[in-house]
Order: sequence, then C-alpha cells, then structure tokens
Amino acid sequence: MATKHILIVPGDGIGQEVTAVGKKVLDKIAAKFGHSFTYDEALIGHVAIEATGNPLPDESLEKMRKSDAVLFGAVGHPKYDNDPSAKVRPEQGLLKMRKELGLYANLRPIKLFDELLGASSIKPEILKGADILFFRELTGDIYFGEKGRKNNGDTAFDVAEYSRYEVERIARKAFEAARTRRKKLCSVDKANVIETSRLWREVIQKIAPEYPDVEVEHQFVDATAMLLIKDPRRFDVVVTANLFGDILTDEASQIAGSMGMLASASIGDGTGVYEPIHGSAHDITGKGVANPLASILSAALLLDISFGMKAESEAVINAVDKVLKAGFRTRDIADAQTPADKILGTEAIGAEVLKFI
Repeated sequence: MATKHILIVPGDGIGQEVTAVGKKVLDKIAAKFGHSFTYDEALIGHVAIEATGNPLPDESLEKMRKSDAVLFGAVGHPKYDNDPSAKVRPEQGLLKMRKELGLYANLRPIKLFDELLGASSIKPEILKGADILFFRELTGDIYFGEKGRKNNGDTAFDVAEYSRYEVERIARKAFEAARTRRKKLCSVDKANVIETSRLWREVIQKIAPEYPDVEVEHQFVDATAMLLIKDPRRFDVVVTANLFGDILTDEASQIAGSMGMLASASIGDGTGVYEPIHGSAHDITGKGVANPLASILSAALLLDISFGMKAESEAVINAVDKVLKAGFRTRDIADAQTPADKILGTEAIGAEVLKFI
C-alpha cells in the first residue's frame, strides 16, 4: 500500500471536465490496489487570472511543489486569441509552471489502439504497429529566450538559446528510455543552418558512446515531419528541442486519429505534471462531449512514472483498450459506422472505463 498526494489542476475549458474523470480513475485504482490517494486543487490559466490577476498564483505553485504528482487539464481562453496586446495571458501560467518546477522533459507516447486505426487520415497498413515515444525539451529554445520589438515595432525578434547541460539531461532520459524499448533513438535538429541545433547534435554525439546498445540516427526536422507521415513505424524514441517538439508532436497526434487520445508527462527531478495534449477547446466546453481518454491515459502515465506503479498503469490502459474494443467512442473518434448508442459523452465513457478496471 502506498500513500500519495495528488494535486488536481483543471485549468480552463474542458480541462475541468476531463480531469474530473481522470480523478475518478485514480480513485478506482486506489480502491482496487489498496493505495491511499489524497487530493487538493489549484488554479492556473484564465480561471486564475479572473480570480487573482495572476495566471499562476504563488499558492498554486506552492501546492504543486508539495505534491507527489500533478494531474493537469488545459489552459487558454478565446478572449486572448485575437488580442496580441494582452500583457497577462493564460499560457504564461503554463510556461511558469514548467520553469519553476524544472520540468525539462515532455514525454508524449504515440501509441495506436487497433480499433482506432480507421480514425486516422493515414492508411491503416502504414499505421499499424506504430509506437513512438517523443522527448521534447521544455525549458529552453525560442520560448524562453529574449524577445521583443524594435524599429518602432515593425521588427520582432525571439532568441533561441540552449546550454550544453540542458541538452545532456534530456538526452540521457531519452537514451535510457530507448534501452527499455526497441533501442533506437532519433535526434531531430536543424544542424545545417541553426547554431543551437549544432550544439544539440554535438552533445548527442558525445553522449551516444555511453549507450552502445542504442542505435542513434540524426534527422533534420523537415525530414522528420515528412517521415512521420510516410513511415511512422520507423521511429522508436525521438528526442528534440522545444519548438520542433511542439510542432512534431501535434503532427504525430494525427497518426493517432485524435488529440483526444494522447497523454503526456512533463518531468524533471521533482514533481511531475501529467496532462492531455489537447487544449481547452472552449467550443465544446460545458457540453459534456469532450473526450476524457487522454486525461485517463495521463493518469496512467502518472501512476507509472511518478509512483512506479506499472501494474496499476497497465490496468488503466487495458481498461481503455477494452472500452474501445467494446465499440464505445466519443464523438471525436467515432465514424460513420459507429452506432449512435455507442457514441458517449465525457462522463459516460469514463464510467465505462471504470467498469473495466
């Protein structure tokens, strides 16, 4: 029996709905396996701005630091999307959370469930068997460098920076993960034109001899973008910088057919944060139709990575697989052949997952 404290941070939009389902799954796991999970909640994003004026209040950050793990929803609100002049934005809370918690590695498993091969826009014969684990660096690159305007605002700049240690620490996590899988690591950069990419490749090449059992391939990011669609099964573990990873993992989400199926983990050397990769989706907020399976699979990642509970994590993943095999779908992963009575809302499909745990 283990005792763990989990912070639920729903954030904005459908984050509120899907994390509620994820928490129910954690409760069911605790009951079945004899663990004791305690919970607290914290604000981030638009809801935090509305309540405090701050997208990540100090109280929230303190609760995160004191928790064993964080189950996170999403941030974002339409009012900021078309207002580039807004000085305070929900996404600032997300970036600050990553920085303050030292979450330097974002893990995004792209694993297909056979029942959803038809939901992708890629041919099933190309997809079947694809199983990719992305490592995206989270705390460097263009997102955190100097930025601003000059020439009376007519010229804008964002500076990309990487330090050797930032590349080394995520590279080692990616190499270690590759050792537990098919022992293939693809490092993605743009070393033919970008200096930070040249440092990135230099570091990967220096570390590689420490992992002689792992086959290393270097790719330019434009080639990777093409090959992910042409031949996704060639990839095992992919490690890349923040900006490239942001783009490539969203592209890879289309391999799975829906962003509603993809979980992610943001980890460093302390508290880990687990979240679906989808956004706040305000167009469907409050309608009870959001797909909670990515939040449920994020809970599975939390159990595995932060708590070392592999059996419990597998129990969650197997339950999701059984729900899909039983024909149940949310509307984002349903197709023309899905019977109407099998298309479920957020809480209903969550309840089906609970039945199989």
